[in-house]
Amino acid sequence: MVFDLKGESNMAPIVGLLYSTVKENFQRLKSITEGMSQEEIDYHGPNGEFNSTGQLIRHLAYVDLNWIYRIKGEPLPYSLEEKYGPISDENNRLPRVKGVPLGNLLSEYEEVYDLFRSQCFELTDTDLDRIVAYEKGKGATVRWGIWHIADHNRYHQAHINQLRKWFKEKN
Repeated sequence: MVFDLKGESNMAPIVGLLYSTVKENFQRLKSITEGMSQEEIDYHGPNGEFNSTGQLIRHLAYVDLNWIYRIKGEPLPYSLEEKYGPISDENNRLPRVKGVPLGNLLSEYEEVYDLFRSQCFELTDTDLDRIVAYEKGKGATVRWGIWHIADHNRYHQAHINQLRKWFKEKN
């Protein structure tokens, strides 16, 4: 097997390179969560104080979705906000996700990934320099946004791996 970072045909070269980092991390997320029971998906760590795998997957999908719409230059449609959001609950924590099967979480995330993939086909390498709104009063280039999608996914994969370790130790 040979690993490489290549976009798909008909993608601009640099867009394709960045897209492939997101694709690789999405594939890896599916791999590291394979075979998780519902109990493990809903597990919050040894003292019940951490975000569950279910919460983290939903969070990743929602954050990626927001980036897609930033890149499009459009507001996130209300229907998608309702389905994937909000970013936090009334206590400024990730919203609870309990009892949602892994297949459903990954299927929903796959819908977001497919939107991202479609958006990448529309981007040119020059579009990567465009600045989009990010956080309060700040901006980011489209290039940084795509990198952030991949980096953020990998960051939370580390949390999921730790949850899996704790869950196995407990059982």
